[in-house]
Amino acid sequence: MTTLAGKTLFITGASRGIGLAIALRAARDGANVAIAAKSSVPNPKLPGTIHTAAQAVNDAGGRGLALKCDIREEDEVKAAMAATADAFGGIDILVNNASAIWLAGALDTPMKRFDLMQQVNARGSFLCAQACLPYLKEAANPHILTLAPPPSLDPKWWAPHRGHRLAKMGMSVETLGLAGEFGPQGIAVNALWPRTIIATDALNMIPGVEIPRCRTPQIVADAAHAVLVREARGFHGRFLIDEDVLREAGVADFSGYAVDPSQSPLPDLFLD
Repeated sequence: MTTLAGKTLFITGASRGIGLAIALRAARDGANVAIAAKSSVPNPKLPGTIHTAAQAVNDAGGRGLALKCDIREEDEVKAAMAATADAFGGIDILVNNASAIWLAGALDTPMKRFDLMQQVNARGSFLCAQACLPYLKEAANPHILTLAPPPSLDPKWWAPHRGHRLAKMGMSVETLGLAGEFGPQGIAVNALWPRTIIATDALNMIPGVEIPRCRTPQIVADAAHAVLVREARGFHGRFLIDEDVLREAGVADFSGYAVDPSQSPLPDLFLD
């Protein structure tokens, strides 16, 4: 399979950034895309809503569905999954993209922020997978793709901002567990992470990042597409890096993904 035409994707946090880029890449194939996020009204600090994203999907050649959904709330997630299946006849792909971030040490991490990261990142991804699995079991080539880094216990990643690290590692460990449980049943459960820092609104939480040295979300979107068109059976438990995926797909020049091709890209967090 080389296209997502006719497939239905449920993407969390897809009103902007990497999630939106993945949605638009699928839309260009003619996919159905459920945009699940809390952003139902414009935010002066953050561009994009579920409605503008769904319209962008339509404009790109797909069919968009705007769903106001807080992935911390079980009833909202289940209702959003049901609405997606009702609209498009099922769900083929879940992309766990939504994530909360707070990069600070122990003394500078309010418990409210700590709890938010665990609830959105680890618990939210598990809840979405749990609610989506009944639909994925009926799909012809089902995938769960989570934006999470390879597992690591290296203290250099845990010491500076363990609250966020714990939340992202929760997503990684869930990928391992779900892959072990459902991979043998023919559901591809994998994770994807960028080699370099991606220019998204999350960078507002990371002071001092040189935006010209970042790459655009399109590199992750293209890598996700290459993953999601693969045969699901026998393809699970992998922690994939965007560059590696695209090299395997024949891409040799990554300069087109750079914010400023004259600058060397910054490596992302959590990669040794």
